[in-house]
Amino acid sequence: MRKFINEPSKVAQETLEGFLAIYGDQFAQVPGTLAVAKRVLDDKVAIVSGGGSGHEPVWLEYIGPGFADAVCQGDIFAAPAPQSIVRAAKAVERGRGILFVYGNYSGDRLNFDLAAEELQAEGHEVLTVRVADDVAAAPPDRANDRRGIAGGFFVSKIAGAASEAGLDLKSVQELATLAADRTRSMGVASAGGTIPGTDEPTFVLPDGKMEIGMGMHGEAGVRRADMATADETVDHMIRLIVGDRSLSPDEKACVLVNGLGATTRAELLIIARRTAWVLDQAGIRIHDLQVGDFATSQEMHGFSISVFGLTPELQKLYDAPGRTSFFSGANRH
Repeated sequence: MRKFINEPSKVAQETLEGFLAIYGDQFAQVPGTLAVAKRVLDDKVAIVSGGGSGHEPVWLEYIGPGFADAVCQGDIFAAPAPQSIVRAAKAVERGRGILFVYGNYSGDRLNFDLAAEELQAEGHEVLTVRVADDVAAAPPDRANDRRGIAGGFFVSKIAGAASEAGLDLKSVQELATLAADRTRSMGVASAGGTIPGTDEPTFVLPDGKMEIGMGMHGEAGVRRADMATADETVDHMIRLIVGDRSLSPDEKACVLVNGLGATTRAELLIIARRTAWVLDQAGIRIHDLQVGDFATSQEMHGFSISVFGLTPELQKLYDAPGRTSFFSGANRH
């Protein structure tokens, strides 16, 4: 293992401490948890996100104006504990209800549901949106079984903007659910990352091979193939994404090219170049194109592409002000 860390068991906590060393004027740690919450809270629906750490910036840094009010992490690749989620939610709830937004993984589902039950028993109103954007994880007739990957960025943006607009809890949930339903993603990887404290990578591929549809934790994809060029790989991924949910020529889309941790900026820009060209050839109008590390997996080498089909209402919310440590707004609209 080659990582600049201290004790493996303290990686999640020390990562959080580093985040607060930079942004501690805006956010504070929720005592007894790996959660952070806004210091200044508005009278609105509380957005609470979370999941396993080790995928930074998701979920730790998906907090800020127009995004989550609190984020609750577990240890590396592990769901946060129910009681930690409860504490994070109570830290930011202001009587307008709580919306949970998180990836569709079994541990997260179990623990967030348990937290919701406890909060509801105490009189808090809680609704949930699960991100399940990975088209490689299950066929369309089992879309609810799909895992969440980088497309959760779009869902988080819409949920946060709807809350900031003063909408009620049910309306915020409906709009975030619509965003989730209109987002499709796929990843590809050629090398795994290494969990702190272990010596073996999360997966191993033979030299010259790549896994199309690889999950965030090293879950198997749809097929293994010889390493291909950036253009060939993008073409194949876009066919699968658009084939799962076609976009009409009059629709606009937001697109995310996401690095998985070890992919260079040059590679991502080359991939973005081809992605924009392929979608343009298909008659899909790109409203915004984001490139960078939005959901990583330690030092996994690979990338994902997410396509978010807009409606006029979703476009208005996407264009609304929003800011995190890694995002300051749309690049174009």
